Amino acid sequence: MNSIIKQSIEKSFTYQEYIALVKQLAEENSNSGLEKTEALANYTKLNDRRMKRWGKTIKISEYAQQKIVEFNRKMTWLIITESWCGDAAHVMPALNKIADLNANIDIKVVLRDENPELMDMFLTNGGRAIAKVIMIDDETGEVLNTYGPRPSEATSYVNRYKAKHGKLTPEFKEDLQHWYNKNKGQNIIEDVIEMLCELEPICQ
Repeated sequence: MNSIIKQSIEKSFTYQEYIALVKQLAEENSNSGLEKTEALANYTKLNDRRMKRWGKTIKISEYAQQKIVEFNRKMTWLIITESWCGDAAHVMPALNKIADLNANIDIKVVLRDENPELMDMFLTNGGRAIAKVIMIDDETGEVLNTYGPRPSEATSYVNRYKAKHGKLTPEFKEDLQHWYNKNKGQNIIEDVIEMLCELEPICQ
């Protein structure tokens, strides 16, 4: 296993520890990361509520559950995130729901600004976009795939808007939140099952 990945895993949080950290930061009117601002603290409060809500409400269909349960390869999903990241607050609870169904999948969480070398190994279009999931084979230490910062449909939506307007506006970001709320984590579940199917013959 790459030494940077190994060191990051050694100092990582569990998903439940990360949830507790976000809750604590929200109560302290603070945020993770090097930059501390009122806006980022407010996003952290919002994300604390979002993650709690998605933790209770995301549903996985029987078909999807069956495919997840059949996956038979021990993996660690190392998630790079920060408390203020809106995409992460939608994506991470769905990933945790999937991992809860299969003991072969272990979620570990690290903070982006505390792990710049790791982050720089997994850039998105040259940027430090989060949440970023690194899928690692526990037996070989090989990076099997990466996921994020957004599910596939949201990524297409963002790319189309950027191509037309050059950058994401506050109005667009609000529309994106509506998309997440309407989709209820289903695109994330579909994306991940597709990735698992590429690694194991579970989708025959």
